[in-house]
Amino acid sequence: MTSPAPVRLAWLDALRGYAALVVVLFHLSPKVIGTGAHLAIYRHFDAGKYGVLLFFLVSGYVIPMSLERHGSLRRFWIGRLCRIYPAYLAAIALVAILAAAGWLAWPASLRQETWASALAHATMMNDLVGLRGSVRVFWTLSYEMVFYLIVSGLFVLRLHRRSAWWAAGLALVALGGGAALPDDLLGATFADRRATAAILLVITGLSVLAYLKDRLVPAAGAAGITLVLLPAVNGHATKESTVIASWQGVLLLAVMFAGTVVYRWQHAQIGGREAAFSLTVVALGVIGAHWTHLGTGAALRLWLATVGAVTVTFLFAYAMRNRTLPVVFTWLGRVSYSLYLLHVIVLMLMPRVVPDLGTHGWEFRVTAGLAYLAASLGTAWLAYRMVEMPGQRLGRKIAAKLEPRPAPASLLATQRAAPGTGRGENERQSV
Repeated sequence: MTSPAPVRLAWLDALRGYAALVVVLFHLSPKVIGTGAHLAIYRHFDAGKYGVLLFFLVSGYVIPMSLERHGSLRRFWIGRLCRIYPAYLAAIALVAILAAAGWLAWPASLRQETWASALAHATMMNDLVGLRGSVRVFWTLSYEMVFYLIVSGLFVLRLHRRSAWWAAGLALVALGGGAALPDDLLGATFADRRATAAILLVITGLSVLAYLKDRLVPAAGAAGITLVLLPAVNGHATKESTVIASWQGVLLLAVMFAGTVVYRWQHAQIGGREAAFSLTVVALGVIGAHWTHLGTGAALRLWLATVGAVTVTFLFAYAMRNRTLPVVFTWLGRVSYSLYLLHVIVLMLMPRVVPDLGTHGWEFRVTAGLAYLAASLGTAWLAYRMVEMPGQRLGRKIAAKLEPRPAPASLLATQRAAPGTGRGENERQSV
């Protein structure tokens, strides 16, 4: 079954939904095919990072587009906060309920460093502080939030069209200087982590408040840009950090800016040669940095396969951008955020429903896996309908109420320079 007509951004929804499904299957696979088989595949292809990199490319494309087409930092941040925080807080609340019932346990770092973890959860920057999120997959949100703040800063200071240089530059820093980057400059000790989490909350809170109030916007923009240093000096503060080193955290930002490069090239804001050069540097930088810093042929082969698959998948999705897509893919895109946040919680409950799954035959394991997928998708759909959609409607109401105020003079030139095309329903959902 297909949708009645092509939607301008349906390919991004489809790609995001596909990436979420890949991550879900990656986390499910040890239960179904066994840990040994899962690790055998992982040694040749990292499906988890493949899905995450696709997510980051989509974010890199969508976020600057959303900001510049709104032409308003206030509208952008209202939309972002009402888009991502309701489902995020709902996931935390669900973990709290299940923990209180004795069905799940809070992460050790949250129990041992409660105040630092609470502060880090407030900004979504747990991984960059060196603390585990209440849900394991929260780690990617750290990089999403940093990217939002950097892009807002570039927009304020009229540097937003230089995405190709940011993408290539960050990749080259990770490749050439990655070994010299500190991993835990701001989070080596308990006191450091608590202070870093508190400072990040102040910076983020004041920056967002400045954008919403149109006050001290240039200062907020400068503060946002400086956050590019955070993954460069504190990317792996503790063993709780998912990113293996600061250079890998820098690479993740480079990948997000690579998505922006695609957007700018598509809309003729940069030339094809500049875009091709930047994207090539990022791809080779991701492969080369892992090969150089990990120093093994296995790392080279793994990341060649992973980056190659990401490139082919993104190019295929881009080639399909003007075609009518099956409804199932765009539906997956709509529920992808809730699916990403909640599937791990459902997976952690699986042993209570099906104890000792690995001792059963493959037919039983496959059936249990399909049941898990159905439960995860159903939970995501409910969260989308009951949490995400009301949050998005609230964001549009707040923005409509506040937006009539004139934009500050410091942003007028930037707003005029931003693309002026209208927004469709799909685009509003992406925002």
